[in-house]
Amino acid sequence: MKLATTILAFLFTASASQASAAGVADLAWMTGSWSGSLGPGQLEENWSRPLDGSIASLVRMRGDGATSMIELIVIEEEGDSLVLRIQQWDPGFKPRTPNAQAMSLVAMGERTVSFKATEPGGLTGLTYSRPADDTFTIDVETAEGGKFQITMSAF
Repeated sequence: MKLATTILAFLFTASASQASAAGVADLAWMTGSWSGSLGPGQLEENWSRPLDGSIASLVRMRGDGATSMIELIVIEEEGDSLVLRIQQWDPGFKPRTPNAQAMSLVAMGERTVSFKATEPGGLTGLTYSRPADDTFTIDVETAEGGKFQITMSAF
C-alpha cells in the first residue's frame, strides 16, 4: 500500500510539473485571422497554428487605402516558459526600431495570456484573450503609460 501511495504521489507530482510548464500548444486558441478598428484604421492579426515550439502572427495596420504598418510577433518556448518577440515596420519595410522587443510570460489561463516587457521598447505589456469563439481582444500597455483594448472579430 505504501509503495502504491508513493508511486501515485510521484505520478501526480510529475503531471503537476508538466502542467505548470507553458508551451505554445496551450495557445492554439489564438489561431485564426482577426480584424478590428484601431483609431481610424483597421488592424488585422493572422495567427498561425502552434508548431515545433513557436506560434507567430503577421499583423497589418491599414486605412485610407494604404498600409501604414506591418508587425511580426513570434512566441517561442524557452525553458519551461514562453517569450514573445515583436517588431514593426513602416511602409517600404523600414524598421521602426533596430531590434525586436522581448517580453516574458507573466500569466496564462484558459484562452488568455499576458506578457511583460523585459527590455525597453514601445510596449510594457500585452494581454491576448478570446472571450468568445468569434472575439479576440488585445490589452495594450505602452511605454508612455497608456492603456487600451483592441477588440477584434474573426474574418
